[in-house]
Amino acid sequence: MISTTEYATGRNLTLADIESLAKDFSEHHGQLKLAVSELQAMLEEVKRKNLPYISRLIEGAAYSKLDLIAAIQDAPGLFKKPKTQIFHGIKVGLAKGRGKMEIADEAAALKKLEALFPDEAQRGMYLHVEVSLNKETLAELPASDLKRLGITITAASDAVVIKPMDGEVEKIVAALLKEVVS
Repeated sequence: MISTTEYATGRNLTLADIESLAKDFSEHHGQLKLAVSELQAMLEEVKRKNLPYISRLIEGAAYSKLDLIAAIQDAPGLFKKPKTQIFHGIKVGLAKGRGKMEIADEAAALKKLEALFPDEAQRGMYLHVEVSLNKETLAELPASDLKRLGITITAASDAVVIKPMDGEVEKIVAALLKEVVS
């Protein structure tokens, strides 16, 4: 069998050399597949064993979150200034809701957008592009820019905020809770 260092020297390779290298790769690849399959089986076993407990925790957290939402909605006066508080690592309170975006004249808003933000609005010269406004990204603009574009936000009421101040694990927990509470 030849090694990669022999290959690097520019040795004249034969089909038998290629076959030998393919065999070596096949063996290593097979071992890797087996190890990954065993790891997946172990992970599935851990999930299976812990899922009932985690499901009970999700249910408990979902009910307590619903209670907290109801309490905040029932007492908006507690969240005038400041609009949010942090208790036990959980940010709670009220925040301005997104509201509904209303665009009176989309064509005019598009022209203004291209004038105000030319780099973001660039299109390729060899393409036919159907252009429309992206409300999701427009919603990230400050209200002053939206106003300059002729876009208004209506019905922006206060929305309940419940946000743990944790890290990466919290993203997983939040996704699990969202499925149950939503």
